[in-house]
Amino acid sequence: MPPLRTQIQPGLTVDIIQKHHQPTGKLTRGVVAQLLTRSPSHPHGIKVRLTTGEVGRVQAVFSASAADKG
Repeated sequence: MPPLRTQIQPGLTVDIIQKHHQPTGKLTRGVVAQLLTRSPSHPHGIKVRLTTGEVGRVQAVFSASAADKG
């Protein structure tokens, strides 16, 4: 099951699946710039925009390192 909206915030590193990669399952790793889905959950994942401008649904969230927490 994909992560909930409460588990995702700008600045986190995530793996997303872009719409055109859904048939192949290719994931793209990046940093969340903006959350686009307003509902608390979505069966295919919360839609986000990465800092690179790519848009997709979150499949996995990576915890911030101790250095990132300052």
